Parts: sequence; C-alpha cells; structure tokens
Amino acid sequence: MFRQLLLSALVIAGTLALWIAYVPSWLPFLDRIGVLDLVGIEHVEADEQGGGGWGGGGPATVVAEPVTEGRIDDRVAAIGDGRARRGVDVRSDATGQVVEIGFAPGGRVEEGGLIVRLDDEAERIALERAELMLADAREDVERLERLAGTGSVTEVRLREAELALRQAELALRQAEYDLSQRTIRAPIAGWTGVPDIEEGDRVTSGDVLVTITDRSEILIDFRVPERVASRIEAGMPLEARALALPGRTLEGEVHAVDATVDRASRTLRVQGRLPNEADLLRAGMAFEVALSFPGETLPAVDPLAVQWSGDGAYVWTVRDGAAVRVPVAIRQRNAESVLVEGELEIGEMVVTEGVQNLRPGAEVRIAEPRAALEAGARPL
Repeated sequence: MFRQLLLSALVIAGTLALWIAYVPSWLPFLDRIGVLDLVGIEHVEADEQGGGGWGGGGPATVVAEPVTEGRIDDRVAAIGDGRARRGVDVRSDATGQVVEIGFAPGGRVEEGGLIVRLDDEAERIALERAELMLADAREDVERLERLAGTGSVTEVRLREAELALRQAELALRQAEYDLSQRTIRAPIAGWTGVPDIEEGDRVTSGDVLVTITDRSEILIDFRVPERVASRIEAGMPLEARALALPGRTLEGEVHAVDATVDRASRTLRVQGRLPNEADLLRAGMAFEVALSFPGETLPAVDPLAVQWSGDGAYVWTVRDGAAVRVPVAIRQRNAESVLVEGELEIGEMVVTEGVQNLRPGAEVRIAEPRAALEAGARPL
C-alpha cells in the first residue's frame, strides 16, 4: 500500500513539474490555489517591462539570428518538346539497286562516311568511254596544232578539233558525276535511325535512305507568358527535367527567343539548349523547363522565427536588450529562410528559440544555441 502511495505521489509530482515547465501561463493560477507553496516554488510576477518567470527573475535566455537579405524569385515553368541540334534525311539522287549499306542501324556515322552504294557498272563503263574519247580528242588537237605551222590545216578545222576536246572534257566530268551519285555519304556526323532498306532493294531518286541526327545538344521549344517577354534573353540559364529521367535536373540556357507574341495564347516562343555529352537525351522527349527571374529584395529570417497569432504572423526582435514584437507579411518561403515584409532592419537580431515566455519589452539575453541548451537551470 505504501509503495502504491509513493508511486502515485511521484507521478503527480512529475506531472506537476512538466505542467509548470511547459505551461507557464498557469503559474498565477497554481500560485493562487497554493500548489506552488506546497512544492516549494516561488512565483515572481512579471514586472512592468514584461519580464519575470518562475524560480527567480532575470532576463530570458534566447537564441537569435540576424535578419539577412533575400530576393523573391519569379519562377516560370513550361512543358516543351526536345529535338536534336541538327537532323538530316539522307535521300538518293539516283535510281538503282542497293549493293552495300555502310552503317549500323542506330549507330554513329562520321561526316563523309558511307551510307549506301548503288550498282554502278553502267556508270563505270560510261566513265571509261569518256576517258577514251577525251584522250582521242586531245591527240587530234595536238596533231592539228603541229600541222598548222606548215599551212596544211585550216583555222576552221583546228577550232572544230578544240571544240571536240572541250566536249570530251565535259563528257568526262558528267561521267564522273554520274558515278559519284551511286555512292551516298553522310552529310553530317551523328546517329542513324533504323532504315527501311536492305541490300538488294531498289531505290528511286528522292527516296529517304536514313535519318541522321546530331544530338550532341538538345533544343527545347516551349512557351512563356507574355509578362516575362521583356525579361527573357538568349544566354540566360534554365533548368529542365526530362519526364523520362525523373529526379534528374539538367542545366542549360536560352538559345533563341521569338520576335512576336502569339495573339491567341498571349505567349512567347522560346528555344532552350541542353548539352548532351552523356547521350542520355533523345529527340522527341518531353521536358519540364523552369526559368527564374530575380525579384525585389526583402528581409529574410529563419523559419523558426516566424510566429502566429490571431492577428497574423509576427517575429520577436531584440532591440536595446528588450523583446519587440514586429508584425510581418510572408512573401516567400524557401528551404532555409522566409522572405517577409515588415519593419525589420538588415542585421538586427530576431529570436528563433526561447519565444515561449517573451512579452513586449521583456529583457532578454542572447545565447548561442548550445549555450541555450546548457542554460537549463531556468526554462525559457
């Protein structure tokens, strides 16, 4: 029985101690009903400066941080479509049968690399014939020039031979060109798609053989509201997130800005540019693009400093060693600070810990966070 009474007394005492420590507003009531006298605690009424407490008077110990300066970020987000830096549809300028394919589907080709070779037997025969005709015409001109000095060749005959030599030279150039058209090479370096042709297929002039894309950079077309049209310019940074790569943020820049605002949507077309050294991005991907514009400068305080009452948000500042309650309006919340509007000066101290017993005009002592924890002799 005695143990049960002792245990009950200890529980009641512990509950009372916690009550006194964490609900100081009940101290006057407990003092009036004699509970504080019963447990041997002296309650000191708040003086006209708003200080006071229990277990003795003196300034309240608080932790405070200086007011800093921050900027409101005006952030614009949009969804855009990505495309390769360059893309070329390689077409055939000739008709013929495919005898060789010089690239791997989905592989990389260098500029000038072989794409397709068509059958070229007829063109090679034409080239040899043109070479023979040129050699014959050149010998004819040289022979007539030697005879012209003897007067046995007329000037008209010599000019006819020179014209035939010129025509033979042109015929050779045409034969060389026709032969070159049987070999199609890559106009740019890049990655090939999956072709629809195989060796042995017959292609005609104008058929697309393969598409080559240079995706060393990805261009993103997106639109922004016209309210930021005067603030956006080429070269400004942007952030992008590919919907196919969740959790990865990519950094790029604005590549180009359109000259006119679309009347129907009241938006401006913008083109962004993203580097793609790791080759993770593909043309056609969807991107979420974000642009940040610096806004006005406002006081920034620690999020722990912001308190709430029926009248709205406020902070406690320390001015001349006393607590001052300053109403504020929250303009922007960040991870490490809150931008507010209020009568705050950059550099003045705002209370972040120990606000429980503060009253307007209460005397305070600023301590470091560790010192405030060690100052447990008198709870705040």
